[in-house]
Amino acid sequence: MLDSVMRLYARYRRGAVFVNRALVVAAITLSLGVATASAATTHILAFGDSLTAGYGLPPADGFTTRLAAKLKTDGYDIAITNGGVSGDTTAGGRARIDWSLNDHPDVVLVELGANDMLRGIDPKLTAANLDEILGKLKAAKVKVLLLGMLAPPNWGPDYQKSFNEIYPALAKKYDVPLYPFFLDGVATDSTLNQGDGLHPNAAGVEKIVARIAPAVEQLLGKPAS
Repeated sequence: MLDSVMRLYARYRRGAVFVNRALVVAAITLSLGVATASAATTHILAFGDSLTAGYGLPPADGFTTRLAAKLKTDGYDIAITNGGVSGDTTAGGRARIDWSLNDHPDVVLVELGANDMLRGIDPKLTAANLDEILGKLKAAKVKVLLLGMLAPPNWGPDYQKSFNEIYPALAKKYDVPLYPFFLDGVATDSTLNQGDGLHPNAAGVEKIVARIAPAVEQLLGKPAS
């Protein structure tokens, strides 16, 4: 758009067209403003499973939509891409992380592991998959917030311990901030979950967003004035 306006201005200077000079200058100013705003926007990729995707909810009530609304209300110029795939495991995330980075996000929220835990996948495999994902994100030089998951006691204390240790260990290894439990304050509360007892309802999503948003904002830094 800016190139076309500049060509118009050049033609105006040569007398090839008759146009109000103020209009041309205004158009150039507007174009510069649009380019600046676009460059300033922070692009966030929410990379996860059904919890990120917004399973069972209308798009307006999903996690990424509500988080974007919260961040914008707080003054951040952001755009969030919903990279959630329902049913995805850490192995699935590992398989698609390369092409998910093709849009060159500035920030990636990593929310994977719930389906590994539900299926009883060996925590060593889950850790290895997340390790590779975080390694690729580090190589891409993007900011990362790791959104953790916790295993319930029904898998036994050994599994629970091994699984729950994954996220703090990887956050330390890659020096990235950790939000310990994505479903904090929502898990097991029937009033905040859908009928399956696993996925948050709209009220549950609002509570999750209210708790996670400060961690995202700390990663983003203060919003531009």
